[in-house]
Amino acid sequence: MRRLRVQVASFDRPVRLLMVNQFAINLGFYMLMPYLADHLAHGLGYAAWAVGLVLGVRNLSQQGMFLVGGTLADRYGCKPMILAGCALRTVAFALLAVAGSLPTLIIASALTGLAGALFNPAVRAYLAAEAGEERRVEAFSVFNVFYQAGILVGPLAGLALLTWDFSAVCAVAALIFGALAVLQARALPARPPVDRSADPAWRAVAADWRTIAANRPFLLFAAAMSGSYVLAFQVYLALPLRARELFGEQAGLMTGAVFAVSALAALSGQLKLTAWAKRSLSGPRAIVYGLVVMGVAFLPLLPASHDAVVGAGALAVCAVLLAWGGALLYPFEMDTVVRLSGDRLVATYYGAYNTACGIAISLGNLAVGALFDTGVRWLPWAALAATGLVCAGLVAQLDRAGYLARKLVPVRVAGDVSAG
Repeated sequence: MRRLRVQVASFDRPVRLLMVNQFAINLGFYMLMPYLADHLAHGLGYAAWAVGLVLGVRNLSQQGMFLVGGTLADRYGCKPMILAGCALRTVAFALLAVAGSLPTLIIASALTGLAGALFNPAVRAYLAAEAGEERRVEAFSVFNVFYQAGILVGPLAGLALLTWDFSAVCAVAALIFGALAVLQARALPARPPVDRSADPAWRAVAADWRTIAANRPFLLFAAAMSGSYVLAFQVYLALPLRARELFGEQAGLMTGAVFAVSALAALSGQLKLTAWAKRSLSGPRAIVYGLVVMGVAFLPLLPASHDAVVGAGALAVCAVLLAWGGALLYPFEMDTVVRLSGDRLVATYYGAYNTACGIAISLGNLAVGALFDTGVRWLPWAALAATGLVCAGLVAQLDRAGYLARKLVPVRVAGDVSAG
């Protein structure tokens, strides 16, 4: 804790504010979203297809709009997009508190996702710019501690508020985002966009997107890293499915414990892992090691044991290794995206990166679900372990080829682009 306080205090006020902002964002989001499906199904009595539709709209509106959100941040500034995202999520969560009809729920869900698409790339681009090249890795390491703390505290706060009702959860979450919008409007310095073109908006945006499409090292890196997001998401999919196999109706308690173990592992290990990696490894090598650890995390689940104690232990080990692997690679991953952007259009690059990884999560979840349906118990875990190792090999190959070792400056010339 002392190390965290010292590191937080070493950054300027805007960076500290962005870190607290991310904790509050995750606090508000995770106090509500884990309980939304149950509210829709049992509180409002909707069928499973309607529940899936509402949740799917949120995911689609967020993942599908990341690129747009990043583009808007580069064109109009990060602060306006952060404020707009927080304000929009305030409205969305307030709407969820009173919504009863399916169309209203769909609108609220879409607004919730759009809000995330607006502020997520903007926050990361702002943080990268404020921290500077020398401290960017350290800043993202501390940032991830606040991020994981929000994930840990949010569901517990939501569970406490559910003793009243779901509307109370929504109201408090809306108040958090409203307070965030006011706080950042007053305290977060405005930074004028540095990448705004004098061309008409549609032409400038098209040129920016062509710049990204022509940046082959970035595209290859995004493709190689997309598997890590599939692996990380299994805390929400594959691990609960395994918990259901082991514990039946009591699986919810085990799933909650897995969430807590994962968040605590990330919180306890993040700063130590980053400090060790900065001393001992290059950035790309740290990413490779992190991917290997994430892949290995699924090996304890390969034996199809029916013993509840053994199974619970395997789930806990998997959650811890997934968290540590993600914590190891995350700061260097975020730094690599900035370097591959050439420090230009950083929010747009983050938006494109998140969109690509969101697509990978959707496709990966379909594949994992299909593997579970085969009935071959070891197959999903073997495939997930192989995914981590393959992704590690791809990143290592990109590093050996020199794609990740230097800052690439995308060049934009007369409406066309090339990457140099």
